[in-house]
Amino acid sequence: MRVLVVEDARALADVVAEGLRDQGMAVDLACDGHTAAAKLDLNPYEVVVLDRDLPGIHGDALCQMITEREERPMVLMLTAADSPGDRVSGLTLGADDYLAKPFHFPELVLRIRALARRRPDARARTLRAAGIELDPVRRTATRDGRRLDLSVKEFALLEALLQAGPAVLSTEDLLERVWDEHANPFTNTVTVTIGRLRRKLGDPPVITTLPGAGYRLTGVP
Repeated sequence: MRVLVVEDARALADVVAEGLRDQGMAVDLACDGHTAAAKLDLNPYEVVVLDRDLPGIHGDALCQMITEREERPMVLMLTAADSPGDRVSGLTLGADDYLAKPFHFPELVLRIRALARRRPDARARTLRAAGIELDPVRRTATRDGRRLDLSVKEFALLEALLQAGPAVLSTEDLLERVWDEHANPFTNTVTVTIGRLRRKLGDPPVITTLPGAGYRLTGVP
């Protein structure tokens, strides 16, 4: 899952981003409305965590811009404005959820995952294929009933392959979905992570490499 955190308090933005990355999300940061708008034009996001009181483009205006997009991310407003009227106005602008500061971090994570599941193109919560079952909410994965002990990135990579179904994901696709904008496009981290994931999944192999194209799961309907 790729998330954009738009927050002008840099210390808070860094803490939120680091915590979400520890949960296996790919996270980009923007500290003002103009930077956020530019990143939204460049990258596909599933969820935007949006502060309202932003420099440049105000968060309210940015929220309206997002909701006008044909294929838009879900918007979670994360703001100190927490009166009932503030919540109503934020949701009226098109936000999909509203969480007041200060907040409990596990709740933020659950709300982000819930918003991702509400996207029109979202798959069922439990992803299943080739004997694999993966639950993104409970952060569990099994193959043929055997629990898989996966790292954060291995879990996120397997989730991306399951969500793609039989489609091929290139190295660039996986860097975009599992890592973030700071990922080195010339790194071999995808190849290395795929190798570790294959070993943990065991036999028979279910991840196919298509030279020059990318990776896909076999046995996916």
